[in-house]
Amino acid sequence: MSDAEKKIQQEEIDNEIQNSEKSDQVNAKTHGEILKEQIVEGQQTYNRSSSSILLSSLTAGLEIGFSYLLLCSLGGFLYGKVGPEVIVKARALVYPIGFILVILGQSILFTEQTSLLSLPVLNNKRSVFSLFKLWGTVIFGNLLGGCIMAVILTWIGGRLHIFTPETVVRIAQHVTAVDNIVIFVSAILAGWLMGLLSWLLTSSKETISRIVLIFIVTSVMAFTDLHHSIIGNVEVFAGLLNDSSISFWKYLSFEGLALAGNAVGGVFFVALLKYRAFVYNVG
Repeated sequence: MSDAEKKIQQEEIDNEIQNSEKSDQVNAKTHGEILKEQIVEGQQTYNRSSSSILLSSLTAGLEIGFSYLLLCSLGGFLYGKVGPEVIVKARALVYPIGFILVILGQSILFTEQTSLLSLPVLNNKRSVFSLFKLWGTVIFGNLLGGCIMAVILTWIGGRLHIFTPETVVRIAQHVTAVDNIVIFVSAILAGWLMGLLSWLLTSSKETISRIVLIFIVTSVMAFTDLHHSIIGNVEVFAGLLNDSSISFWKYLSFEGLALAGNAVGGVFFVALLKYRAFVYNVG
């Protein structure tokens, strides 16, 4: 395809997105309307200052720690009373709390924003370099916030007598007890779900509906043990602080695989497929 043909096609896509009719309050939003809102929201994030993005992503990393606090508290409460497999599955009941706080609070979470931030790039409004730069800022803030919360929560847990270091170690060992390829593929599925969550949240603006959607998607991730890079960062870093068998290299290896998998799942299985489906419809 020549440059002129590409330019004409891009103009057709932009026009179709801009002219996407708004649905009424009864019917669900159209594919084009959701795509348009996602691209606009993604552009708004690109337009924010670096300090604002860093602070918001740091906040998200801190807030996601409340899911970890509940995971540890649940494990500490149930350990010895029920089987380990029951405790693992019961995580699905408390795991979504941090995600609800982060997403409804409008903090920037990498996995929720992965597909969203890639859409302006697919639509030729932003460069790949700008995407990676923004991702880097968000990931740094998320991981830093998570590490801070890991330190705070592992300290306060014993002093409040809600969980012990053994609980922290059990969680970290459970998260890292599979092969690297399993972590990567699992993270792809988790990134796919988080990208779908972002898409679904755009289709619904009612608070109760949004809470239900967040709860459903993230509880599925918890029940099936899918690897999420940001809360996984808290889980494994806390384990690093309390268990000599979890080395710094193991932590870095886990986090790198989880981040890569989450990114692939969010970009390819959500952003790219949703965008290409719209483009093919225009064509």
